[in-house]
Amino acid sequence: MKIAILSFYSGSSERGVENWTQEIAGKLSVNHKVVVYQRTSTVGQSYGVEVVKVGFNDSYATNQLGIARRFFIDYASLKIAWFTLKCFPKLFKKGYDIVVPTNGGWQSAMMRLFTWLTGAKMVIVGHSGIGWDDRNNLWCFPDTFVALSTVAKDWAIRVTPFKSVVVIPDGVDLRKFGKSGPKVKIGTERPIVLLVAALEESKRIGLAIKAVSKMKKGSLLVLGGGSKEKDIMALGTRILGNRFKMMKVSYQNIQEYYRAVDVFTLPSWGREAFGMVYLEAMACGLPVVATDDDLRREIVGDAGILVDPTIVEDYTKALEECAGEDWGNKPRIQAEKFGWDKVSRMYEDLFLKLAA
Repeated sequence: MKIAILSFYSGSSERGVENWTQEIAGKLSVNHKVVVYQRTSTVGQSYGVEVVKVGFNDSYATNQLGIARRFFIDYASLKIAWFTLKCFPKLFKKGYDIVVPTNGGWQSAMMRLFTWLTGAKMVIVGHSGIGWDDRNNLWCFPDTFVALSTVAKDWAIRVTPFKSVVVIPDGVDLRKFGKSGPKVKIGTERPIVLLVAALEESKRIGLAIKAVSKMKKGSLLVLGGGSKEKDIMALGTRILGNRFKMMKVSYQNIQEYYRAVDVFTLPSWGREAFGMVYLEAMACGLPVVATDDDLRREIVGDAGILVDPTIVEDYTKALEECAGEDWGNKPRIQAEKFGWDKVSRMYEDLFLKLAA
């Protein structure tokens, strides 16, 4: 079976979609031909990589949102469209059984045209979450739409009731993320609360800062980067002082930070697609405090406490309770339900069924 994955940001970003691409491509390449099409080079991968160069200014892309983004005529969407057009000759020449566009917008529409012309099957994974982007993906009529949760599946079926929708969650590398291994020295007051996320409005990091500020003792460590970086640094420093630390960390070493703290939290809004960081934290033995909704109940199970983080007093109480309780193996056992080995087999079964 020959599989093509189009991932514009792979090689230059380590977000959820790019980590998904690396894990799935690596696992499936053991038994199948997998090629990832991306705009920058990557070294040391077990699968094939085709670099399709397209100039890109990250800082300019971040500022081009609003109504243009909704109609996919913003800077980033147009660059991804140009990248996808440049992929066409390579895709036609090599021929694929399965094509997976990961960047949405024009890319999904173009790959629908490509698969109609070639007879390949198109699979789209709902990494954008419930909302406009994945609604557009569904309207591009993929042969199968992969929802990351049962909540997302129910929504997708309402949007396009005549298409194939299956649930396959995101996963976690259970070998990399575990309790045992090196850990860094954080140097702030314990208990240490860890938050790992893109520093964007949807993550509602300000709520975590306020909740930690009301704890009797403890500190907050934020790992990530994004458009709200300056605002979050200013707020954290002003409210928490030396009880606050923020930095960027390579994904290669991030497990050493999970092992060095006491509690994980992320108070994202309800439209979040999934959240691999919850799995990474639990795999390292950390209890999780997160937003109380159907998605987080599905991911976290009984390995943490779910709250309405906009009620700061309840949020603070949950953080203190998590830090003061012995959670034993509950977090690890919950994470093991989502190992990449299991998830990749689900994708392999789906792809083989489509290609038959």
